[in-house]
Amino acid sequence: MQSNALAYLKANQDQIIEYWDEQLSNLKSEIEMKASLEKAVEHTNQEYMSLIFRTLRNNKEEDLEGLKAFTEQYIQSGRSLSYFTRALQGLRRAVYTQLKSVPPEEGHIIDVYNDLNHWIDNMTNLLVQEYIGSWEDTLEMQKLSLLELSAPLIPVFSGITVMPLIGSIDTTRAKLIMENLLNGVIKHRSRVVLIDITGVPIVDTMVAHHIIEASEAVRLVGGTAILVGIRPEIAQTIVNLGIDLTKFPTKSTLQKGMEKALEMCNQKTVEL
Repeated sequence: MQSNALAYLKANQDQIIEYWDEQLSNLKSEIEMKASLEKAVEHTNQEYMSLIFRTLRNNKEEDLEGLKAFTEQYIQSGRSLSYFTRALQGLRRAVYTQLKSVPPEEGHIIDVYNDLNHWIDNMTNLLVQEYIGSWEDTLEMQKLSLLELSAPLIPVFSGITVMPLIGSIDTTRAKLIMENLLNGVIKHRSRVVLIDITGVPIVDTMVAHHIIEASEAVRLVGGTAILVGIRPEIAQTIVNLGIDLTKFPTKSTLQKGMEKALEMCNQKTVEL
């Protein structure tokens, strides 16, 4: 920031902060919070103003990093991005209000305001980028968590496990299915794995290829895969596409697949 703008901010800091504090206080009524949190918000406002002015005055990298760290901490608490952007707009209004009382012949008012506008725009962009980066990181973590839950291998009987699949299967998910299958077969000492595709809306050539690969991988580690949940429309699609699923057993329902798995493991259910 240019020296004339810095000089003006330093000379009028108290008045600007007083008006800016009023602007930030007005945000409290628009933020859903319990009464017990009001003091925490007031403390946040004071800390934010202090960081902004320190960054303005010193223009040092460590001050900017401190502001970024504060932003990251606040974002992690679940607060809205609008707090930061509207607070910076409040600073803009506070400076503008103060400048209106300065006679045009005293100082470079337009230069000061333009310089501050440029700084606020840059700072807003920086904070928005920080927020987007944090949001993308959170989204990616949630996506990975959902992926891990989307292909579980569940032990149901001794030597028998089930992998229920729901939703579409892309390359990323197919890789996870393969990993979970191989690790689960060894962990649970599975002799038979039921791959249930009842919840898979579309089985095209690519999906069938992934399923065949997974079944072959189960065979290589000493197990047998049974494909279950083949609905009539999926069976017709498989036939029309010329997909060969004769290398491993298939059943129309999970119940029939379970009966076949129990038979293969020399087990049976007994009514009590």
